[in-house]
Amino acid sequence: MNSFDFDVAVIGAGPYGLSAAAHLHEAGVATRIFGKPMEFWANGMPDGMLLRSPREASTISDPHSAFTLEAYERATGTPPAKRVKWGTFVDYGRWFQQQIGCDLDQHQVTELRRENSGFRVSRDDGASFKARRVLVAAGIGAFRKTPEVFAQLSPERASHCYEGRRFCEQGRRVAVIGAGQSALESAALLRETGIEVEVIARIRELRWIGMHKRLHQLGVISKLLYSKHDVGPIGISRLVAYPNLMYHMPTSPKDLIRKRAVRSAGAPWLIPRLDGVKISTGRTVRTAREVDKEVQLVLDDGSERRVDHVLLATGYRVDISSYKFISPELLREIRQLEGYPDLSSGFSTSVPGLHFTGATAARKFGPLMYFVTGTEFASKEFASWYHHHRNGNGTH
Repeated sequence: MNSFDFDVAVIGAGPYGLSAAAHLHEAGVATRIFGKPMEFWANGMPDGMLLRSPREASTISDPHSAFTLEAYERATGTPPAKRVKWGTFVDYGRWFQQQIGCDLDQHQVTELRRENSGFRVSRDDGASFKARRVLVAAGIGAFRKTPEVFAQLSPERASHCYEGRRFCEQGRRVAVIGAGQSALESAALLRETGIEVEVIARIRELRWIGMHKRLHQLGVISKLLYSKHDVGPIGISRLVAYPNLMYHMPTSPKDLIRKRAVRSAGAPWLIPRLDGVKISTGRTVRTAREVDKEVQLVLDDGSERRVDHVLLATGYRVDISSYKFISPELLREIRQLEGYPDLSSGFSTSVPGLHFTGATAARKFGPLMYFVTGTEFASKEFASWYHHHRNGNGTH
């Protein structure tokens, strides 16, 4: 007879892990969250960042919508702001965790492996526990993408914007690589601290989100064109809002929609803040090497740059093998789609009892899973699925 310490272990205490735990706890499921609340958001984001998502898409889902961003602001006396500050969102997530009343274990998970009909979850202090099911909500911190050309640069000369390093540590001349929100906002923040900045981007022209304001001001018509989640352009926004519809679409068109919805682009409120930032579009870095405590960059047009630091705002690439806590044996059992877990209903993997949520679910359920606003669908879907399968591990 198997004995379990709890029914569901949630690995990860970011928005998706906290939200899932809130829904499971409300349903009476013995759940434990592993991880420090909002750790990646607190330590992996650029200092001074603002959320790109609008306020209405920045709430972490709970069963009764009791712990919204607005509820946090009222409870703590935080003045509402049109654009949510990074620090405010971190504090909101931690407040959310305190409200849901779910068992929290802030130790790091060092190993997850199968054990008979359940899973063994081991911590960094040597303790371990057995769970009937596991929901991996470990976020994107492990997926930072470093282009090969920069791979040999030392940490003093190159860093990823998701490392959360202070801008004052990066020298007086910085090259920012990328053209998305993280690249452009990092460049603006660097410039505002007096640093000389150049953005180097492959695309020929920078893209800006939400430049068709009139289409968002047509009342009912606008609601037909765009979803409340505000993910993706006109039309695609509506498709993205229905992850179960995305799930049933063929992979090829679904991948096209996913990539179009999250292509590199910046929020238009960044435009005036980029005044004084040099922007080189349509360019790629061919070589990058350290010379006399500088970085020498040679671009594809033959031009050269000398900078103190290279900031990589090159996004992330989902690859669950980067989650070092998953045992090699378990990893081999998980059917994958180019690094993403191949999920079915209930975010189930090919391993009975093992589930993934958040960005790792985007290949099957669409790009809504990359954003905080996706917690509403993901948590309700998993909790509902669990209710119907709680007496067994279920199958893929």
